[in-house]
Amino acid sequence: MSLDAVQTAIDEFSGSFGGKVMRPGDALYDETRRVHNGMIDKRPLIIACCSGTADVKSALSLGRSLGLDIAVRGGGHNVAGKATVDGGMMIDLAPMTAVLVDAKARRARVQGGATWAHVNRETQVHGLAVTGGQISSTGVAGLTLGGGVGWLMAKHGLSLDNLLSVEVVTADGEVLVASAEDHVDLFWGLRGGGGNFGIATCFEFALSPVGPMVTGGLVAHPFSKANDVLRFYRDTTVGLSDDMVVFGALIHAPDGSGMKIAALLAAHFGDLAGAEAAMQPLKSFGPPVMDVIGPLPYCSLNTMLDGGVPRGALNYWKASFLSELSDGAIDTMIECFAHCPSPMSGLLLEHFHGQVTRVAPDATAFPHRGEGFNILILGQWQNPDETVDSTAWVRDTYDALRPFMASGRYVNYLADDEAGDPVRAAYGENYPRLQTIKAKYDPENVFHLNQNIQPS
Repeated sequence: MSLDAVQTAIDEFSGSFGGKVMRPGDALYDETRRVHNGMIDKRPLIIACCSGTADVKSALSLGRSLGLDIAVRGGGHNVAGKATVDGGMMIDLAPMTAVLVDAKARRARVQGGATWAHVNRETQVHGLAVTGGQISSTGVAGLTLGGGVGWLMAKHGLSLDNLLSVEVVTADGEVLVASAEDHVDLFWGLRGGGGNFGIATCFEFALSPVGPMVTGGLVAHPFSKANDVLRFYRDTTVGLSDDMVVFGALIHAPDGSGMKIAALLAAHFGDLAGAEAAMQPLKSFGPPVMDVIGPLPYCSLNTMLDGGVPRGALNYWKASFLSELSDGAIDTMIECFAHCPSPMSGLLLEHFHGQVTRVAPDATAFPHRGEGFNILILGQWQNPDETVDSTAWVRDTYDALRPFMASGRYVNYLADDEAGDPVRAAYGENYPRLQTIKAKYDPENVFHLNQNIQPS
Protein backbone atom coordinates (compact mmCIF):
# COMPACT_ATOMS: atom_id res chain seq x y z
CA MET A 1 0.00 0.00 0.00
CA SER A 2 1.34 3.42 -0.97
CA LEU A 3 2.08 6.05 1.66
CA ASP A 4 -0.73 8.21 0.27
CA ALA A 5 -3.18 5.32 0.59
CA VAL A 6 -2.04 4.73 4.16
CA GLN A 7 -2.55 8.38 5.05
CA THR A 8 -6.00 8.37 3.45
CA ALA A 9 -6.97 5.31 5.47
CA ILE A 10 -5.76 7.02 8.65
CA ASP A 11 -7.73 10.17 7.79
CA GLU A 12 -10.91 8.13 7.35
CA PHE A 13 -10.23 6.26 10.59
CA SER A 14 -9.72 9.51 12.52
CA GLY A 15 -13.20 10.71 11.64
CA SER A 16 -14.89 7.85 13.50
CA PHE A 17 -12.39 7.29 16.30
CA GLY A 18 -13.53 8.27 19.79
CA GLY A 19 -10.08 9.14 21.12
CA LYS A 20 -7.22 11.09 19.57
CA VAL A 21 -5.11 10.10 16.58
CA MET A 22 -1.58 11.46 16.35
CA ARG A 23 0.94 11.41 13.55
CA PRO A 24 4.44 12.85 13.14
CA GLY A 25 4.21 16.63 13.03
CA ASP A 26 1.12 16.86 15.23
CA ALA A 27 1.36 19.20 18.20
CA LEU A 28 1.43 16.55 20.94
CA TYR A 29 3.04 13.75 18.95
CA ASP A 30 6.55 14.03 20.39
CA GLU A 31 5.30 14.27 23.95
CA THR A 32 2.90 11.35 23.52
CA ARG A 33 5.30 8.98 21.75
CA ARG A 34 7.84 9.04 24.59
CA VAL A 35 7.75 6.28 27.17
CA HIS A 36 9.03 6.27 30.75
CA ASN A 37 12.53 5.08 29.84
CA GLY A 38 14.52 7.89 28.23
CA MET A 39 16.71 5.32 26.48
CA ILE A 40 13.80 4.54 24.15
CA ASP A 41 13.29 6.98 21.26
CA LYS A 42 10.97 5.49 18.65
CA ARG A 43 8.62 7.17 16.18
CA PRO A 44 5.34 5.38 15.42
CA LEU A 45 3.61 6.14 12.14
CA ILE A 46 0.36 6.53 14.10
CA ILE A 47 -0.56 6.75 17.77
CA ALA A 48 -4.13 5.80 18.61
CA CYS A 49 -4.95 7.26 22.04
CA CYS A 50 -7.95 5.17 22.96
CA SER A 51 -10.94 6.28 25.05
CA GLY A 52 -12.38 2.79 25.50
CA THR A 53 -12.61 -0.78 24.28
CA ALA A 54 -14.35 0.19 21.02
CA ASP A 55 -11.41 2.44 20.15
CA VAL A 56 -8.96 -0.37 20.88
CA LYS A 57 -10.90 -2.72 18.62
CA SER A 58 -11.06 -0.24 15.73
CA ALA A 59 -7.40 0.78 16.10
CA LEU A 60 -6.30 -2.84 15.99
CA SER A 61 -8.42 -3.40 12.88
CA LEU A 62 -6.80 -0.43 11.13
CA GLY A 63 -3.29 -1.47 12.11
CA ARG A 64 -3.80 -4.98 10.81
CA SER A 65 -5.39 -3.79 7.56
CA LEU A 66 -2.36 -1.56 6.93
CA GLY A 67 0.09 -4.32 7.79
CA LEU A 68 1.67 -2.29 10.59
CA ASP A 69 3.62 -3.63 13.54
CA ILE A 70 1.47 -3.04 16.61
CA ALA A 71 2.74 -1.95 20.01
CA VAL A 72 0.48 -1.60 23.03
CA ARG A 73 1.08 0.94 25.78
CA GLY A 74 -0.67 0.76 29.14
CA GLY A 75 -0.28 3.44 31.76
CA GLY A 76 3.12 2.95 33.35
CA HIS A 77 6.69 1.81 32.95
CA ASN A 78 8.13 -0.30 30.16
CA VAL A 79 11.86 -0.35 30.69
CA ALA A 80 12.54 -2.68 27.76
CA GLY A 81 10.78 -0.30 25.34
CA LYS A 82 8.22 -2.81 24.11
CA ALA A 83 5.34 -0.30 24.30
CA THR A 84 6.35 1.62 21.20
CA VAL A 85 7.55 0.99 17.66
CA ASP A 86 9.29 2.71 14.75
CA GLY A 87 7.01 3.15 11.74
CA GLY A 88 4.13 1.12 13.15
CA MET A 89 1.07 1.74 15.30
CA MET A 90 1.10 2.48 19.02
CA ILE A 91 -2.25 1.60 20.58
CA ASP A 92 -2.16 3.84 23.62
CA LEU A 93 -4.41 2.95 26.55
CA ALA A 94 -3.07 5.73 28.78
CA PRO A 95 -6.34 7.75 28.63
CA MET A 96 -8.28 4.73 29.93
CA THR A 97 -7.84 5.20 33.68
CA ALA A 98 -11.27 4.56 35.19
CA VAL A 99 -11.42 2.60 38.46
CA LEU A 100 -14.86 1.46 39.67
CA VAL A 101 -15.05 0.03 43.19
CA ASP A 102 -17.83 -2.16 44.55
CA ALA A 103 -16.99 -1.88 48.24
CA LYS A 104 -19.72 -4.28 49.35
CA ALA A 105 -18.52 -7.06 47.04
CA ARG A 106 -14.88 -6.03 47.54
CA ARG A 107 -14.22 -5.84 43.83
CA ALA A 108 -12.74 -3.26 41.49
CA ARG A 109 -12.91 -2.89 37.73
CA VAL A 110 -9.83 -1.14 36.36
CA GLN A 111 -9.24 0.05 32.80
CA GLY A 112 -6.05 -0.94 31.01
CA GLY A 113 -4.39 2.48 31.11
CA ALA A 114 -4.62 2.99 34.86
CA THR A 115 -1.66 3.12 37.20
CA TRP A 116 -1.56 1.85 40.75
CA ALA A 117 -1.91 5.44 41.93
CA HIS A 118 -5.34 5.51 40.28
CA VAL A 119 -6.30 2.21 41.88
CA ASN A 120 -5.04 3.01 45.37
CA ARG A 121 -6.77 6.39 45.41
CA GLU A 122 -10.18 4.84 44.74
CA THR A 123 -9.89 1.62 46.75
CA GLN A 124 -8.48 3.31 49.85
CA VAL A 125 -11.63 5.43 50.14
CA HIS A 126 -13.15 2.15 51.35
CA GLY A 127 -10.10 0.83 53.24
CA LEU A 128 -9.48 -1.75 50.51
CA ALA A 129 -6.52 -2.61 48.30
CA VAL A 130 -5.03 -5.19 45.96
CA THR A 131 -1.34 -5.99 45.49
CA GLY A 132 0.21 -3.36 43.22
CA GLY A 133 3.74 -2.23 42.47
CA GLN A 134 6.19 -0.77 44.95
CA ILE A 135 5.93 2.44 42.90
CA SER A 136 2.60 4.16 42.30
CA SER A 137 3.35 5.20 38.70
CA THR A 138 3.63 1.55 37.61
CA GLY A 139 0.91 0.53 35.16
CA VAL A 140 -1.76 -1.92 36.28
CA ALA A 141 -1.83 -3.83 32.98
CA GLY A 142 1.87 -4.48 32.52
CA LEU A 143 2.52 -5.37 36.14
CA THR A 144 -0.49 -7.68 36.44
CA LEU A 145 -0.11 -9.50 33.13
CA GLY A 146 3.52 -10.33 33.94
CA GLY A 147 3.07 -11.13 37.62
CA GLY A 148 2.59 -8.33 40.10
CA VAL A 149 5.33 -8.15 42.73
CA GLY A 150 4.45 -5.59 45.40
CA TRP A 151 4.16 -4.65 49.05
CA LEU A 152 1.12 -6.86 49.68
CA MET A 153 2.32 -10.06 47.99
CA ALA A 154 3.12 -11.97 51.20
CA LYS A 155 -0.32 -11.27 52.67
CA HIS A 156 -2.46 -11.31 49.52
CA GLY A 157 -0.39 -12.82 46.72
CA LEU A 158 0.65 -11.27 43.43
CA SER A 159 -1.54 -8.85 41.50
CA LEU A 160 -2.49 -11.66 39.13
CA ASP A 161 -3.47 -13.91 42.04
CA ASN A 162 -6.29 -11.46 42.77
CA LEU A 163 -7.68 -11.34 39.25
CA LEU A 164 -11.32 -12.32 38.78
CA SER A 165 -11.59 -11.55 35.07
CA VAL A 166 -9.89 -9.73 32.20
CA GLU A 167 -11.54 -8.13 29.17
CA VAL A 168 -9.34 -8.73 26.12
CA VAL A 169 -9.40 -7.64 22.49
CA THR A 170 -7.87 -10.59 20.64
CA ALA A 171 -5.84 -10.49 17.43
CA ASP A 172 -8.92 -11.14 15.28
CA GLY A 173 -10.78 -8.25 16.92
CA GLU A 174 -13.04 -10.30 19.17
CA VAL A 175 -13.79 -8.89 22.63
CA LEU A 176 -13.64 -11.67 25.25
CA VAL A 177 -13.95 -11.73 29.01
CA ALA A 178 -11.67 -14.41 30.41
CA SER A 179 -12.26 -15.77 33.90
CA ALA A 180 -12.28 -19.01 35.87
CA GLU A 181 -15.60 -19.83 34.15
CA ASP A 182 -15.12 -18.48 30.61
CA HIS A 183 -12.16 -18.89 28.26
CA VAL A 184 -10.37 -20.66 31.07
CA ASP A 185 -7.25 -21.36 29.01
CA LEU A 186 -6.90 -17.69 28.13
CA PHE A 187 -7.41 -16.68 31.75
CA TRP A 188 -4.62 -19.03 32.79
CA GLY A 189 -2.29 -17.54 30.19
CA LEU A 190 -3.11 -13.93 31.00
CA ARG A 191 -2.03 -14.48 34.59
CA GLY A 192 1.69 -14.16 33.86
CA GLY A 193 1.87 -14.46 30.07
CA GLY A 194 2.14 -10.72 29.44
CA GLY A 195 0.61 -9.05 26.41
CA ASN A 196 0.94 -12.08 24.14
CA PHE A 197 -2.72 -13.02 23.79
CA GLY A 198 -4.47 -9.72 23.18
CA ILE A 199 -4.97 -6.19 24.45
CA ALA A 200 -6.23 -6.18 28.03
CA THR A 201 -8.74 -3.35 28.29
CA CYS A 202 -10.25 -4.00 31.72
CA PHE A 203 -9.28 -5.96 34.83
CA GLU A 204 -11.54 -7.13 37.63
CA PHE A 205 -9.76 -7.59 40.96
CA ALA A 206 -10.75 -9.02 44.31
CA LEU A 207 -9.97 -6.48 47.04
CA SER A 208 -8.90 -7.03 50.64
CA PRO A 209 -9.12 -4.84 53.74
CA VAL A 210 -5.89 -2.81 53.97
CA GLY A 211 -5.22 0.41 55.87
CA PRO A 212 -5.88 3.19 55.44
CA MET A 213 -3.04 3.40 58.01
CA VAL A 214 -0.25 0.82 57.82
CA THR A 215 3.31 0.71 59.11
CA GLY A 216 6.25 1.05 56.75
CA GLY A 217 9.30 2.95 55.59
CA LEU A 218 13.02 2.33 55.51
CA VAL A 219 16.08 2.21 57.72
CA ALA A 220 19.48 3.10 56.29
CA HIS A 221 23.02 2.23 57.33
CA PRO A 222 26.44 3.37 56.11
CA PHE A 223 27.70 1.40 53.12
CA SER A 224 30.64 0.31 55.26
CA LYS A 225 28.14 -1.78 57.26
CA ALA A 226 26.56 -3.37 54.18
CA ASN A 227 27.99 -6.80 54.94
CA ASP A 228 26.36 -6.90 58.36
CA VAL A 229 23.12 -5.36 57.10
CA LEU A 230 22.56 -7.86 54.28
CA ARG A 231 23.35 -10.82 56.51
CA PHE A 232 20.92 -9.45 59.08
CA TYR A 233 18.38 -9.03 56.28
CA ARG A 234 18.83 -12.66 55.23
CA ASP A 235 18.31 -13.85 58.81
CA THR A 236 15.31 -11.55 59.35
CA THR A 237 13.40 -12.95 56.38
CA VAL A 238 13.49 -16.48 57.76
CA GLY A 239 10.05 -17.27 59.14
CA LEU A 240 8.70 -13.80 58.36
CA SER A 241 4.95 -13.47 58.94
CA ASP A 242 2.51 -12.92 56.09
CA ASP A 243 1.75 -9.48 57.52
CA MET A 244 5.26 -8.25 56.82
CA VAL A 245 7.48 -7.75 53.79
CA VAL A 246 11.11 -6.62 53.81
CA PHE A 247 13.27 -5.71 50.82
CA GLY A 248 17.02 -5.18 50.98
CA ALA A 249 18.84 -2.55 48.95
CA LEU A 250 22.21 -1.08 48.15
CA ILE A 251 21.33 2.40 46.96
CA HIS A 252 22.36 6.03 47.25
CA ALA A 253 21.10 8.40 49.92
CA PRO A 254 17.87 10.14 48.90
CA ASP A 255 19.29 13.57 49.88
CA GLY A 256 21.17 13.87 46.58
CA SER A 257 24.58 13.61 48.23
CA GLY A 258 25.48 10.49 46.26
CA MET A 259 26.48 8.69 49.46
CA LYS A 260 26.13 4.92 49.18
CA ILE A 261 23.96 3.25 51.83
CA ALA A 262 22.61 -0.16 52.75
CA ALA A 263 18.88 0.01 53.38
CA LEU A 264 16.00 -2.17 54.50
CA LEU A 265 12.58 -1.28 53.12
CA ALA A 266 9.73 -2.75 55.12
CA ALA A 267 5.97 -2.75 55.51
CA HIS A 268 3.57 -4.41 57.93
CA PHE A 269 -0.15 -4.87 57.29
CA GLY A 270 -1.35 -6.16 60.66
CA ASP A 271 -2.60 -4.05 63.53
CA LEU A 272 -0.44 -1.05 64.43
CA ALA A 273 0.54 -2.40 67.85
CA GLY A 274 1.72 -5.68 66.38
CA ALA A 275 3.51 -3.82 63.62
CA GLU A 276 5.49 -1.76 66.10
CA ALA A 277 6.77 -4.91 67.79
CA ALA A 278 7.54 -6.60 64.45
CA MET A 279 9.51 -3.59 63.21
CA GLN A 280 11.56 -3.16 66.37
CA PRO A 281 14.40 -5.51 65.35
CA LEU A 282 14.89 -3.54 62.12
CA LYS A 283 14.82 -0.23 63.94
CA SER A 284 17.28 -1.28 66.65
CA PHE A 285 19.82 -3.13 64.52
CA GLY A 286 23.00 -1.17 63.94
CA PRO A 287 21.63 1.28 64.97
CA PRO A 288 20.66 2.87 61.62
CA VAL A 289 21.75 6.34 60.58
CA MET A 290 18.26 6.98 59.24
CA ASP A 291 14.97 5.52 60.45
CA VAL A 292 11.73 6.57 58.78
CA ILE A 293 9.67 3.49 59.66
CA GLY A 294 6.36 4.28 61.28
CA PRO A 295 2.62 4.57 60.74
CA LEU A 296 1.63 6.10 57.41
CA PRO A 297 -1.25 5.94 54.94
CA TYR A 298 -1.13 2.99 52.55
CA CYS A 299 -1.18 5.41 49.61
CA SER A 300 1.92 7.13 51.03
CA LEU A 301 3.73 3.81 51.29
CA ASN A 302 3.10 3.30 47.59
CA THR A 303 4.55 6.71 46.67
CA MET A 304 7.55 6.51 49.00
CA LEU A 305 9.91 5.37 46.21
CA ASP A 306 8.38 7.33 43.32
CA GLY A 307 10.99 10.08 43.38
CA GLY A 308 13.73 7.55 42.70
CA VAL A 309 12.32 6.58 39.28
CA PRO A 310 11.54 9.84 37.44
CA ARG A 311 9.94 9.72 34.01
CA GLY A 312 12.47 10.37 31.25
CA ALA A 313 15.52 9.09 33.12
CA LEU A 314 17.64 6.64 31.14
CA ASN A 315 17.15 3.08 32.39
CA TYR A 316 18.81 -0.29 31.86
CA TRP A 317 17.91 -3.20 34.15
CA LYS A 318 18.79 -6.84 34.61
CA ALA A 319 17.34 -9.26 37.15
CA SER A 320 17.19 -12.89 38.20
CA PHE A 321 16.08 -15.09 41.05
CA LEU A 322 18.87 -16.25 43.33
CA SER A 323 19.38 -19.87 44.30
CA GLU A 324 20.05 -18.50 47.80
CA LEU A 325 21.30 -15.30 49.38
CA SER A 326 24.69 -16.79 50.21
CA ASP A 327 27.68 -15.07 51.75
CA GLY A 328 29.29 -15.15 48.31
CA ALA A 329 26.30 -13.44 46.70
CA ILE A 330 26.32 -10.76 49.41
CA ASP A 331 30.06 -10.17 49.03
CA THR A 332 29.69 -9.88 45.25
CA MET A 333 26.79 -7.43 45.53
CA ILE A 334 28.83 -5.18 47.82
CA GLU A 335 31.92 -5.33 45.65
CA CYS A 336 29.94 -4.46 42.52
CA PHE A 337 27.98 -1.64 44.15
CA ALA A 338 31.22 -0.07 45.33
CA HIS A 339 31.91 0.70 41.65
CA CYS A 340 28.39 1.89 40.77
CA PRO A 341 28.87 4.96 38.54
CA SER A 342 25.45 6.65 38.90
CA PRO A 343 23.84 7.96 42.09
CA MET A 344 20.47 6.87 40.68
CA SER A 345 21.44 3.21 40.29
CA GLY A 346 21.33 0.42 42.82
CA LEU A 347 20.63 -3.19 43.76
CA LEU A 348 17.29 -4.37 45.14
CA LEU A 349 16.51 -7.70 46.79
CA GLU A 350 12.84 -8.71 46.76
CA HIS A 351 11.91 -11.46 49.20
CA PHE A 352 9.18 -13.95 48.27
CA HIS A 353 7.28 -15.65 51.08
CA GLY A 354 3.74 -16.07 52.35
CA GLN A 355 0.74 -16.19 50.02
CA VAL A 356 2.74 -15.71 46.83
CA THR A 357 4.51 -19.01 47.54
CA ARG A 358 1.36 -21.00 48.35
CA VAL A 359 0.15 -21.17 44.77
CA ALA A 360 1.16 -24.15 42.64
CA PRO A 361 3.71 -23.28 39.89
CA ASP A 362 1.30 -24.48 37.20
CA ALA A 363 -1.86 -22.87 38.64
CA THR A 364 -1.12 -19.71 36.62
CA ALA A 365 1.37 -18.92 33.88
CA PHE A 366 3.61 -17.29 36.50
CA PRO A 367 5.75 -20.20 37.77
CA HIS A 368 7.99 -18.65 40.44
CA ARG A 369 6.36 -19.79 43.65
CA GLY A 370 9.27 -20.82 45.82
CA GLU A 371 10.41 -18.84 48.85
CA GLY A 372 13.56 -16.87 48.14
CA PHE A 373 15.00 -13.73 46.63
CA ASN A 374 14.87 -11.90 43.32
CA ILE A 375 17.69 -9.46 42.63
CA LEU A 376 17.14 -6.40 40.46
CA ILE A 377 20.16 -4.53 39.12
CA LEU A 378 18.67 -1.14 38.40
CA GLY A 379 20.77 1.11 36.19
CA GLN A 380 19.44 4.67 35.95
CA TRP A 381 21.01 7.98 34.99
CA GLN A 382 20.14 11.36 33.48
CA ASN A 383 23.13 12.36 31.35
CA PRO A 384 23.43 10.48 28.03
CA ASP A 385 27.21 10.72 28.38
CA GLU A 386 26.91 8.25 31.29
CA THR A 387 25.22 5.58 29.17
CA VAL A 388 28.29 3.50 28.35
CA ASP A 389 29.54 3.33 31.93
CA SER A 390 26.11 2.75 33.45
CA THR A 391 25.04 -0.04 31.10
CA ALA A 392 28.45 -1.67 31.47
CA TRP A 393 28.05 -1.62 35.26
CA VAL A 394 24.69 -3.38 35.04
CA ARG A 395 26.04 -6.05 32.69
CA ASP A 396 29.21 -6.57 34.70
CA THR A 397 27.26 -6.85 37.95
CA TYR A 398 24.88 -9.35 36.41
CA ASP A 399 27.77 -11.44 35.09
CA ALA A 400 29.49 -11.36 38.48
CA LEU A 401 26.32 -12.63 40.16
CA ARG A 402 25.65 -15.43 37.66
CA PRO A 403 27.18 -18.15 39.86
CA PHE A 404 24.54 -17.41 42.50
CA MET A 405 21.52 -17.24 40.22
CA ALA A 406 18.68 -19.71 39.86
CA SER A 407 17.29 -20.60 36.44
CA GLY A 408 14.10 -18.54 36.85
CA ARG A 409 13.60 -15.01 35.57
CA TYR A 410 10.78 -12.54 36.26
CA VAL A 411 9.40 -11.62 32.85
CA ASN A 412 8.58 -8.03 33.82
CA TYR A 413 12.29 -7.36 34.46
CA LEU A 414 13.68 -8.77 31.22
CA ALA A 415 15.74 -6.30 29.21
CA ASP A 416 15.61 -5.91 25.44
CA ASP A 417 19.05 -7.34 24.71
CA GLU A 418 18.98 -10.67 26.54
CA ALA A 419 21.04 -13.50 25.09
CA GLY A 420 19.66 -16.99 24.56
CA ASP A 421 15.96 -17.62 25.23
CA PRO A 422 15.11 -15.61 28.36
CA VAL A 423 11.35 -15.80 27.80
CA ARG A 424 11.41 -19.58 27.89
CA ALA A 425 13.53 -19.35 31.06
CA ALA A 426 10.96 -16.97 32.58
CA TYR A 427 8.18 -19.55 32.20
CA GLY A 428 10.02 -22.84 32.64
CA GLU A 429 7.72 -25.85 32.36
CA ASN A 430 4.73 -23.58 31.70
CA TYR A 431 6.16 -22.40 28.37
CA PRO A 432 4.74 -25.19 26.09
CA ARG A 433 1.24 -24.59 27.44
CA LEU A 434 1.63 -20.86 26.77
CA GLN A 435 2.70 -21.61 23.20
CA THR A 436 -0.48 -23.61 22.68
CA ILE A 437 -2.64 -20.75 23.98
CA LYS A 438 -0.71 -18.29 21.82
CA ALA A 439 -1.38 -20.45 18.75
CA LYS A 440 -5.10 -20.45 19.54
CA TYR A 441 -5.61 -16.73 20.19
CA ASP A 442 -2.79 -15.14 18.15
CA PRO A 443 -1.52 -17.68 15.59
CA GLU A 444 0.01 -15.00 13.36
CA ASN A 445 1.87 -13.44 16.32
CA VAL A 446 0.28 -10.03 15.79
CA PHE A 447 1.23 -9.19 19.37
CA HIS A 448 4.97 -9.77 19.10
CA LEU A 449 6.27 -6.49 20.52
CA ASN A 450 6.44 -7.92 24.03
CA GLN A 451 8.39 -10.61 25.85
CA ASN A 452 7.28 -12.82 23.03
CA ILE A 453 5.94 -16.34 23.27
CA GLN A 454 6.20 -18.10 19.93
CA PRO A 455 3.00 -19.89 18.83
CA SER A 456 3.42 -23.66 18.80
